[in-house]
Amino acid sequence: MNNPWPSVKLGEILTPVSRPEVVDPSRVYRILGAHWYATGLYTKDVKPGSGVQAKRLYRVEEGDFVYNRLFAWKGSFALVTADNAGCYVSNEFPCFVIRSDSVDGRYLWRYFSRASAWEEALGLSTGGTPTSRNRLKEEKLLEIKIPLPPLAEQRRIVARIEELAAKIEEARALRQQSVEKGEALSRSGVEGFYQELRNRFGATALHGVCDSITDGDHNTPSFTEQGVRFIFVGNVSSGRLHFHGCKHVAEPYFRTLKPQRLPRRGDVLYSAVGATLGIPALVDCDEAFCFQRHVAILKPSRARITGEFLWHMLRSRTVFEKAWSSTTGSAQPTVPLHAIRELTIPLPPIAAQRRIVAELDTLQAKIDALKGFQAETAAELDALLPSILDRAFAGAL
Repeated sequence: MNNPWPSVKLGEILTPVSRPEVVDPSRVYRILGAHWYATGLYTKDVKPGSGVQAKRLYRVEEGDFVYNRLFAWKGSFALVTADNAGCYVSNEFPCFVIRSDSVDGRYLWRYFSRASAWEEALGLSTGGTPTSRNRLKEEKLLEIKIPLPPLAEQRRIVARIEELAAKIEEARALRQQSVEKGEALSRSGVEGFYQELRNRFGATALHGVCDSITDGDHNTPSFTEQGVRFIFVGNVSSGRLHFHGCKHVAEPYFRTLKPQRLPRRGDVLYSAVGATLGIPALVDCDEAFCFQRHVAILKPSRARITGEFLWHMLRSRTVFEKAWSSTTGSAQPTVPLHAIRELTIPLPPIAAQRRIVAELDTLQAKIDALKGFQAETAAELDALLPSILDRAFAGAL
C-alpha cells in the first residue's frame, strides 16, 4: 500500500531542548520514567535533592516529546502531559520541542506507539549488548522519517484512532465483566451446595476429613536447571494447578521430603499467603513436584471424602471468608496451618459427594468454555489497535 503523504525527517519537526538544573539538596524532586510500549510517563521517584545521586536533573514541560535512550526499542516514547509538566528526567531522556505548525503531538506519539517503530529504533540503537544496553542516540532518532500529512488530516487521523481505541477498551471491559460474572456464577453454585449440605449434614473441621494438612518445606532449597519441579503460590492462584514459571530442585533434596509433603493425584493445594490466599487447586496429575512453604497441602481421607469434593467446598464463599478472618500479619496476610485445619465443610456420603461434584463440574466446564472464548476475543482485541495504527499511518484509515 503506497503512502500518499511525503516523508519528513524528525529533525525537521523536532527541536532538541535541554533545561538542566543543578540539584538542590533542600528541594524535593518528582522524577519521571517512561513506560514501555508508549503507554506514557510515570512518577518513578519523589525524593529530596540530598538523595539524588546525579548532579543535574532536566526539567520537562507540557507538550515535549521525550524518550528513554536505553529502551527506545521497547517503545519508551511519550508526550509530556499537564500532569508531568515541571517534573524532571535524567540525562538518559532526550527532550524535544515539537513544531506545532507542522505536526500534532498526538499524531507523533501514536506513530511511535507501533511495534514497527520500535523495531526501527532497535535497528538504529548501539550498545554493549543486543538488549538492555542498547541506546538510541538523538542524531539517529532525528534521521528517522515519518509520513506527514497536513495538520488537519493528522488531527482527523488521531481523532479516528482515539474513537476506535475507546470502542476497543469498551469491548475489553465488557469481556472482563462477562468473565467476572461467570466466576461469580461458579462461586454462587458452590456456595449454594455448601449451605444446603451444611444444613443437612452439619460441618466438619478439615483436620477430621484429612489424613494430614501441612505446608511446604521451610528450608529454601537450591534451585537447579533440571530436576523435580518446584512451585509457588502463583502456580495455584488461578484455582488450577499449573507449572508455568516453576523452578527445579535436585533429586536428593526431593528425596528428603516427608510423605505428607509429597503431592499425589487427588490431594488439594491451598494458597496460604498474600493476594492469592484461600485459593485451592486440585492435584490432577501424577507428576512428582514439591512446593514452597506458603502453599499448604491437604491429603483427604479417601474413605470419607474425595479430593474433587474437598476442592469444590474450599471454593465456597463461607470457607474463603473464614480463612481471611483467621489471617495473621498486615504487610503479607497469612492463614496459619492451625486455622486451615479448623476450617469446616459439610460431609455428605461419598455417593452424594460424587453426584454434587458432577453437577459442579458441569457448571464449571461451561464457565471454562466461556473463559476460553473470551480469551480468544481478548487476543483479537489486542491485535485490533496495532492493525488500526498501521492502517492509519499508511493512509488507509
